[in-house]
Amino acid sequence: MTFDQIRIILTEKIGAEFVSGEDKGELQPQLNVHADSLRKVCSELLSNSDLYFDFLSSITAVDNGTSVNTFDLLYHLYSIPYNHSLVLKVTIPRGTDESLPSVDSICSVWQGANWQEREIYDMFGILFNDHPDLRRILLPEDWIGFPLRKDYQTQEFYHGIKVENPISN
Repeated sequence: MTFDQIRIILTEKIGAEFVSGEDKGELQPQLNVHADSLRKVCSELLSNSDLYFDFLSSITAVDNGTSVNTFDLLYHLYSIPYNHSLVLKVTIPRGTDESLPSVDSICSVWQGANWQEREIYDMFGILFNDHPDLRRILLPEDWIGFPLRKDYQTQEFYHGIKVENPISN
């Protein structure tokens, strides 16, 4: 199935308003999906027997920096029986000092999203609404900040121990 066929099926089933753009790159096709439509699009991609994207390969986050003030989430999907792949890109606002950015969890669609969403929360501080167990997975619960953000400031001390920055050594 071609990228255009996948896009047409989604447009007919869900509507054109869920897509904000597309990129037919040479490596993997990408649909830009509105954040509020993410779970609905993912459900359709799995449940539609013509598409059947049964495998969530990975979820990746990209910090676009404070000048752009957004994060991108990239969902790499694959259909094992049909041997086709697709990337969904969701762009969300960075949030404020008082609130973290958020997007709906897709754990209800692919259980494999659970730990991947937790890792993104832990490293980038992106909240996943309706996640069954959203808490840190790599860092201790009392860690301050989110290390993969471009504006992250390394703590000088953690529990009285001086934190060495390997980059500055």
